Amino acid sequence: MGKLRSRFVCSECAYESVGWMGKCPSCQKWNTFIEETYEETLPGKAKALNLDMPQIVSLSDVEVLTTNRIETGSNELDRVLGGGLVPASLILIGGEPGIGKSTLILQICAKIAQLNKVLYISGEESVGQIKLRADRLNAVNPSIYMVSETSYEVIESMIDREKPEFIVIDSIQTIYSEFLSSAPGSVSQVRDITAKLMRKAKKDGITVFIVGHVTKEGSIAGPRVLEHMVDTVLYFEGERHQDFRILRAVKNRFGSTNEIGVFEMTSSGLNDVTNPSSVMLDGRSSNQPGSVVVGLIEGTRPLLAEIQALTSYTSFSTPRRQATGFDYNRLTMLMAVLEKKVGMQLNSFDAYLNVTGGFRIDEPAADLGIVAAIASSFTNKQIDPYTVFFGEVGLTGEVRSVNQMEKRITESLRLGFKRCITPKLNTNTVSNIQKEIEIMTVSSVEEALQVALP
Repeated sequence: MGKLRSRFVCSECAYESVGWMGKCPSCQKWNTFIEETYEETLPGKAKALNLDMPQIVSLSDVEVLTTNRIETGSNELDRVLGGGLVPASLILIGGEPGIGKSTLILQICAKIAQLNKVLYISGEESVGQIKLRADRLNAVNPSIYMVSETSYEVIESMIDREKPEFIVIDSIQTIYSEFLSSAPGSVSQVRDITAKLMRKAKKDGITVFIVGHVTKEGSIAGPRVLEHMVDTVLYFEGERHQDFRILRAVKNRFGSTNEIGVFEMTSSGLNDVTNPSSVMLDGRSSNQPGSVVVGLIEGTRPLLAEIQALTSYTSFSTPRRQATGFDYNRLTMLMAVLEKKVGMQLNSFDAYLNVTGGFRIDEPAADLGIVAAIASSFTNKQIDPYTVFFGEVGLTGEVRSVNQMEKRITESLRLGFKRCITPKLNTNTVSNIQKEIEIMTVSSVEEALQVALP
């Protein structure tokens, strides 16, 4: 038996050091080093390995095998995954506690268990607690086998004995290996168990779903290498006081990472939202300044969202800026453009921006709508409620073109909007549907505000 040694490992990037350091030299994060013990292998004691040398194949001679994807029973989840689950894949889903991760997983298990054997391994709840949730979700199926266990060695023996086609690990931070002396949830435990699960999935053709906790910053707890090891990384987002949840893919080896899935949390579980635009505009006030509708594209799906802005005079020397569902730094940039290019004196006004429905907007095409909402609140003038905005705003005040204009305008027309204010550079791409909806093209922020706030 080798000697026990100690080392310090960064919980963010798995960088190793012989001593503790305040700042990680690899990821530049502070106070992330955790002490771990390991068994040192003595020189000359390593076991000889009999490895089979893999065959080298020319790229032109490789045969591509078409894989039939497994439908999850949720069109929204299948959209995010790129058409369904790929057999022998390793999928990691993260989200805040109580957001609905376990509910979504259990509903997936109920659908997949109709044709496949499912093994649900929980390290946080008892089998009885899971059964109560399954009864509430109407997800009871005799092909779903459940066990409450945290030892990976025991779990691996159960997998070899039961031979399931689908496995759920809830959650990866609770599973530990008896061959490692570190605590469950540590960097070395999470990294080692994920690597073993990946080898198991690829070798035996098992689809593995891993549930992971998130940190207060919103990233999945554990080393960053965890996200690099798996095939797909999904984030479940949403506000606790809202009924709607958004599922995003930040990594997907078998599909696009631009798609989102929208769900509604009900007493009977998570339901697909097939028309998220109407949901985001539900309850919208049509006669108040500061309310604007913008046209967005999430993956291949057009989406309309309401943006609300409020400006209020302040006696303090430094006005307050606050954004919910939008990047704070981009908000301050757009307000600077309004001050410099339009002449609005916003330096004495607090500014608040909110994207309704608990959604988050990252697309630059929302810039023009945000500028219009702030200007509407500042001038206390109402914008026509049947107008949709989309266009990127530059630092010189120009309105730049955006992609997939036809999809945005078609979605606006479908929901009953009568006018679109768009970049002039996109004139050629929207000529086919100009007869059905009024399209007003602008080249600058000042011109757009003259049209929107006559």
